[in-house]
Amino acid sequence: MAHPLDEYPIHQVPLSMSYVGTTDKDFYDRNIFHVIPHGQVDMQLIAGFGTYPNLGVRDAYCCVRVGDRQHVVRASDAMDTDLMRMQVGPIRIEVIEPLQRVRVVCEGGPGEVSCDIEWTPAVPIHDEAHHVMRQGTRAILDASRFLGIGRWTGVVRAGGQEWHLDHQNFTGTRDRSWGIRPVGESQPPGRWAAELEPKLHWFWIPLRFPEFSTVVILQEEPSGLRTLNDAVRLWSDGRPADQMGWPQVDVRYRSGTRTPMGATIHLADRARNPITIDVEVLGSMPLNVGCGYGGDPDWGHGQWRGRDWCERVEYDLTDPAVAGRVPFSVVDHVARATCNGEVGYGIFEHGTVGRHDPTGFTDLFSVAP
Repeated sequence: MAHPLDEYPIHQVPLSMSYVGTTDKDFYDRNIFHVIPHGQVDMQLIAGFGTYPNLGVRDAYCCVRVGDRQHVVRASDAMDTDLMRMQVGPIRIEVIEPLQRVRVVCEGGPGEVSCDIEWTPAVPIHDEAHHVMRQGTRAILDASRFLGIGRWTGVVRAGGQEWHLDHQNFTGTRDRSWGIRPVGESQPPGRWAAELEPKLHWFWIPLRFPEFSTVVILQEEPSGLRTLNDAVRLWSDGRPADQMGWPQVDVRYRSGTRTPMGATIHLADRARNPITIDVEVLGSMPLNVGCGYGGDPDWGHGQWRGRDWCERVEYDLTDPAVAGRVPFSVVDHVARATCNGEVGYGIFEHGTVGRHDPTGFTDLFSVAP
């Protein structure tokens, strides 16, 4: 089936742009955006837009945490042939200048979640290491990604409050990825779910400092074997990026939980000079509460909810039914960091489920002493 984009020399595989280069139902293509306040501003925003070509679905969400509540709007619809239009219901993404200016809009009435914000980079875009995660012999995640660390302008509204974003008081990160990951309706669990132990030990830590930004991305097996390692320093003046070796992340967990209060990240430059980043957690957003990640029981990315589906939901994070799912989620923590005397802000994303020998977690229910 010919597609209007087939008129342009942009093909990557011998297929029409109507199709992707795999028949895997779990192919996805999406954006994620974070609004990160500096200091003790009690707000955090995560928004995303995704398409799932082999499911024929596109969807989006915007989640704003205010205090102990997460205010969410999420929408889903059938894909159409206009692949350049990134809009579902009240949420839309506008690429004003590729890699340089992106606008995120969520429309809403009085008292509803809404935003109209524009992202610009503080440092060059970073191509993340190719990410593969397997369950037994099957790749359940096989993705390419790029990361942008920058700034926001615009306005966010939620919970009866309003925030005007500026470069000095808010950091913005964006994660653009495409490939294979579990989306849509779940597949039968099969042998691997029955025979393999649950596992996840993951860090995604983009931080913006006045003159540079740092990116640390790690994934480890229960034994501690590292399967993904990405650590760079990106300079605001555009000089070449520095690789920062083999990071070690010492997390300070709250006693009786796996909730991080902070961490110390040990890095080194090419000359083997140590670089230490100390992280303090200021606020948190669990991604399986309204955002559609990690077994969110209410909604998941790529699920078919019918045409023109949209809903607005509010979650109380102190509700035991909600709080009980958080330990089994990846959580995005607002982070205040110090590095060589410089103060920066960003996201300390961490998920740890099941055994992880280096940390001392012995099974699914093990917690910090």
